[in-house]
Amino acid sequence: MYVGRFVVVGPGIGAYRVSSRSFPNRQVVERDGTLTVGPTPDAPETDNPYIAYNCVREGGDYVVVGNGSQVDPIAEKLDMGYTPRDALAEILLALDYEKDDYNTPRIAGVVGADTAFIGIVRKDALLVEEVEEPTLVATYEEDTPRAFDLSADSTADAARELYDHEFEHAVCAAAATVDESVETAFYNGE
Repeated sequence: MYVGRFVVVGPGIGAYRVSSRSFPNRQVVERDGTLTVGPTPDAPETDNPYIAYNCVREGGDYVVVGNGSQVDPIAEKLDMGYTPRDALAEILLALDYEKDDYNTPRIAGVVGADTAFIGIVRKDALLVEEVEEPTLVATYEEDTPRAFDLSADSTADAARELYDHEFEHAVCAAAATVDESVETAFYNGE
């Protein structure tokens, strides 16, 4: 099944996977502690504004994961002292779903050492929920948060587990764990 991009968050852990039929030539790179999705060196040039963005970024005592430009302002709101729920809701509502050919939802999660929130803004709804177990939301098909069996024990394992998940058209994946510090990892396939 093709679900597009998806996030999985739970207390202490968050992960994100790029799945794409249209733009498979992307990778995750690390820049000053932030994980960024962008085109690979051999990718064809495009003016599509939705293919390059930060996908994992620290904000306050949290990490934000998501599928687009909403990651940065959510992290900035957290730095300003907003609660995870309010930061997610305000920014997802303000930016709304992507105005592409598919009305792609924006998805994001905020992860703290002992807490996690997940959110999606679709053409027909805005959902933001606190979650107590690993929870998935995707841009297509799985666009309502639901429990997800994430068995990874480390950040690198979480990135690899999402990349290897049965959902179709994996491109790359990123993950972060939060406890006394933040650890990030990514997997770009082979």
